[in-house]
Amino acid sequence: VQLVESGGGLVQPGGSLRLSCAASGFTFNGYRMSWYRQAPGKEREFVALITSSGATTEYGDSVKGRFAISRDNGKNTVYLQMNSLKPEDTAVYYCSVNLRGTRYWGQGTQVTVSS
Repeated sequence: VQLVESGGGLVQPGGSLRLSCAASGFTFNGYRMSWYRQAPGKEREFVALITSSGATTEYGDSVKGRFAISRDNGKNTVYLQMNSLKPEDTAVYYCSVNLRGTRYWGQGTQVTVSS
């Protein structure tokens, strides 16, 4: 299983970023995918998930209405569109999948929101 995130960077408050996670090593269209984040000194936090078909999404309270998760099963890729970014969104963002009780993580991509 390999999960490779990309798209992070430095953005000003109010700006937008789109993260991508390229997946391989499993049947991508058979599993729900999730995004988590971890800020310095804080525990890892759930951000969003999307079901295998993409029909259903869920979001953490802190990002509802600002972030949108999507997937392209033809490209084995899951996305996180982040709008109206705030300094408190600064964190390392991780893509994740739970395969038969084992959770796999990508290496993470840093998002920094600062003026």
